[in-house]
Amino acid sequence: MYALIMAGGSGTRLWPRSRGSCPKQLLGLLSERTMLQEACQRITPLVPDDKIFVVTNEAYTGVVRQQIPQAPAANVIGELEGHGTAPCIGLSALYLRRLDPEAVMAVLTADHYIEKADELRRALAAAAQVAEAGRLVTLGIKPNRPATGYGYIHRSKKLAQVSGHDVYRVEKFTEKPDLATAQAFVESGRYYWNSGMFIWKVATILREFEKLMPRFYAQLMEIDAALGTAEERAVLERVWPQVENETIDYGIMERAEDVAVIPVDIGWSDVGSWATLFDLLPADEEGNVIVGKHIGLDTTGCLIHGSRRLVTTIGLEDMIVVDTEDALLICPKERAQEVRDLVKKLKESGREEYL
Repeated sequence: MYALIMAGGSGTRLWPRSRGSCPKQLLGLLSERTMLQEACQRITPLVPDDKIFVVTNEAYTGVVRQQIPQAPAANVIGELEGHGTAPCIGLSALYLRRLDPEAVMAVLTADHYIEKADELRRALAAAAQVAEAGRLVTLGIKPNRPATGYGYIHRSKKLAQVSGHDVYRVEKFTEKPDLATAQAFVESGRYYWNSGMFIWKVATILREFEKLMPRFYAQLMEIDAALGTAEERAVLERVWPQVENETIDYGIMERAEDVAVIPVDIGWSDVGSWATLFDLLPADEEGNVIVGKHIGLDTTGCLIHGSRRLVTTIGLEDMIVVDTEDALLICPKERAQEVRDLVKKLKESGREEYL
């Protein structure tokens, strides 16, 4: 089995730590290791270093290679520009097919927190067996609350049990529901959070691209014909800007006919905002998560994330304070998702130097 770790996102909801020059997956937000390094480490020894591939923005290929020197430099694939998860997976599949036409490919991301790495590896091994039969496989997270920020997977009939893992056919995917719908999903016991982790044979996913995204598949074949030749760069520069933006969820998974889900309990979280980070890091006796230097009075339930300066607070409750050398973020914890909108406003205001 080969692993493809997607590490090209911008991480705008974790501004001002996450910037265009160094996005969240290249930062050590949860430990001394960066999120990318954590993602690579948790899948070994199931997947050896020489079979771990990372796809990222071309601008980040140098720092990615520095962060994971154990992987061959050629295993870092740089996109000229991002067009969503479907194109980056399709492009990476071409490189893997050249190494092994029968390869099983596990698609993972660099911005997940997974507490139970051993459980993840066992689930991936089981999923690889299911994928050998030509199925598209995804890992579904058993929900512990009616979250409205995640997509959901509705299971139908049980297909098999593989290495102690139940395997179900996927009935349908549902994008982020409202609270009442999410509550009903959780109570039914037949829905799982969409983890964004997928396992399939390279040949299988390329056939699905041919069937469901034929225009993009034709572009892939044009690129494929040039790979390894003197024309490779020129063809990529000509074709890639014409590729349409698309997610693998909508482009393939929601429309494919033979999709299976394996429910897992791996201590999973999508590290998408400062509020998520607050939930994952240890809190002090006042319920505050402190990174850096802080002195506070009547400050409770806050995330205080400093850099070099001492951060002092009085009378704060359930707030986020992130202090960097050139920017300061202060917002209620419940509005952490809106940091993305703030970044958009910065861009519209021409304050590119802070992005």
